[in-house]
Amino acid sequence: MNVTPESPPNRLWTLALGTLRPPPGAARIALALAYGLLCHIVFGLAVLAMMSAMFFGMSESFGRVPAPWSVLANIALIVQFPAVHSLLLSSHGSRFLAKLAPMGHGKTLLTTTYAIIASIQLLAIFAFWTPSGIIWWRAEGTGLVLICAIYTLSWLLLIWASFDAGAEVQSGALGWMSLMQKIRPVFPDMPTRGLFRVIRQPIYVAFALTTWTVPVWTPDQLGLASGLTLYCLVAPTLKERRFARRYGDRFAAYKHRVPYAFPTLRRVKHHDE
Repeated sequence: MNVTPESPPNRLWTLALGTLRPPPGAARIALALAYGLLCHIVFGLAVLAMMSAMFFGMSESFGRVPAPWSVLANIALIVQFPAVHSLLLSSHGSRFLAKLAPMGHGKTLLTTTYAIIASIQLLAIFAFWTPSGIIWWRAEGTGLVLICAIYTLSWLLLIWASFDAGAEVQSGALGWMSLMQKIRPVFPDMPTRGLFRVIRQPIYVAFALTTWTVPVWTPDQLGLASGLTLYCLVAPTLKERRFARRYGDRFAAYKHRVPYAFPTLRRVKHHDE
């Protein structure tokens, strides 16, 4: 796997500019554009569905499974995301993803295919959730304004952390943009900048924060927030095992000086790897 130490803005800018003048190959370009369009549409829909559904405490959705089966259906929706998400990040999962794209471009499109599947999973949770119809609490007045500001901040932190980690990977753009240019995907180096200076898992922490900073609270929101937060605390341990194998002493040193999920008051010196 190729890795580059470039800063996130330069890396993304260079990759995007390269798609404007792709090498000849109508079929390859069409496939890249089709995957890119599908990826970013589904990604956008998933984010919008998540933001809006949680804003109303999961009290508004299209799911209509009758009780008591609705509870089991909602649990299944929660479980399917971490189960498949983690499986596809394994070596077996990567080999499976590499077989899904046509014309022998599976390896190049791997990140895009992964982003499409993850987006569909998220979209399924928030579009097909069956609301319980119970609302415990709803913010009003000044409280609503304050909580909406915190909810927005949580999302901004998630976007920031995703950008620090490599927006081209997190959004799925790396695969289709690399195919467009007929180049091997170049992955970003181990993230240590931005929010990764503060904690090692800012994406997972910010993702969890979005589930707890909503203005409407229901049994549905509590179940969702609890399930996804548990995943956000446990799943990164698997990611860190991969990093330990890939980066060795570099990751060990980073792990020693930067806390896992909760910032500390102790100021540590940061050395860019």
